Amino acid sequence: MRQLLRFVDGVSTVCAWAASALAFVLIVVTLIEVFMRFVVGSPTIWVFDVAYMVSGASVLLAAGYALRTDAHVRIDFLSSRLPVRVQALVQGLFFALVILPALFMIGRAAYGKAWSAFSSGEVEGVSPWAPLIWPFYAALTFGLTVLALQVVAQTIRLLDRALRPEHAQQSPGLR
Repeated sequence: MRQLLRFVDGVSTVCAWAASALAFVLIVVTLIEVFMRFVVGSPTIWVFDVAYMVSGASVLLAAGYALRTDAHVRIDFLSSRLPVRVQALVQGLFFALVILPALFMIGRAAYGKAWSAFSSGEVEGVSPWAPLIWPFYAALTFGLTVLALQVVAQTIRLLDRALRPEHAQQSPGLR
């Protein structure tokens, strides 16, 4: 089980590095657009499409790592008053019964959209550049898949923490 958890954590970390690289790409294409628009006087037709695709993909690629490092925003004014084991149980059950099914439905729809776009050669419909859209959809689907795997890993950790008395003194954070 530990090997599975380490593997999922490793995949989330690699995806976070990819998201960081995409952030650098976003900076570069924005600088290109600024240069082309204000220095050359000829704005590009492709930067907007690249920018929204890169930023959307980077957010979802980094989501699993954010969950792993407990960096998601959380409202815990009620749960923070509960014992650590109860906090872990509530959060683990919430992940298993709410988050995972929601991610499954969203991921299934994303996969269908990506496959349909790939099969048909769909291009971005409102863009004058009209790039193929399936790589963007595929990146979103992959990011959702990695997030779902990380949710499974975190659910295992939380339920282990909740159900084992020797973990009663640990903090509910998942790091």
